[in-house]
Amino acid sequence: MTNLRQLLAFNLKQKRCELGITQAKLAEKADVSTQYIAMIEIGRKFPSLEMLERLAIALKIDILDFFSPPPLSAESLKKLQKTILTGLEKEITKSINKAVKKTVTTVVAGYVMDKH
Repeated sequence: MTNLRQLLAFNLKQKRCELGITQAKLAEKADVSTQYIAMIEIGRKFPSLEMLERLAIALKIDILDFFSPPPLSAESLKKLQKTILTGLEKEITKSINKAVKKTVTTVVAGYVMDKH
């Protein structure tokens, strides 16, 4: 989600669909027009705080649920895990290479000093 309006639109529609209610039924419960619900769900309108409260009550959710990011799918979680592990592997490899280089430099410098 790129902004609050899109996040609200997604979460409102998602919750409404989870409950199996139509836009018309939600509009009736929140005492607004069906068109207004539709406009929120496509991101063309952004409701006032009072309207958000009415929608939350109608959907029986906490108002903050409108702005919670959707859960990641199993596929998204696997991609995230792979990205994190790849990043960690690169950083660990860089750290090991740096430590080995420092150790080799120190050993070689000591060897050269012993020869002189």
